[in-house]
Amino acid sequence: MTYDRLVCANCAAPVSEGRCPVCRANRERLQQQAGGMFAQLSPAMLVALMILLIAVGVLLHQAA
Repeated sequence: MTYDRLVCANCAAPVSEGRCPVCRANRERLQQQAGGMFAQLSPAMLVALMILLIAVGVLLHQAA
């Protein structure tokens, strides 16, 4: 879930605006969680990885 649609229970403003300390803390926490392993890969790199995985799968299937 992205934080741009979340509403703060403390100030009733969107969390993405960071109007109060609670908003800013939650925004920072959500941004840190979003930085997973695949978050920094470009879509082209993800497609290349998928093609590579499919090719390896086909080769392993033919070898068996």
